[in-house]
Amino acid sequence: MLTYIKDHMASIAGIEIYPIISLSIFFLFFAGLFLWVFTARKEYIENVKQIPLEPEENEQL
Repeated sequence: MLTYIKDHMASIAGIEIYPIISLSIFFLFFAGLFLWVFTARKEYIENVKQIPLEPEENEQL
């Protein structure tokens, strides 16, 4: 089964670019996320960290 898929994919012209594009998108996304995490303001991180602990305004007891 795998050889059938492999042979079929090898017959498609220009298919070798798709794994390169996928890896590039994956790498750029996580590199950007990594940079954002380390350059985010500490006040913003503290504010977002407290959101789950704050009671909702419409919450009824």
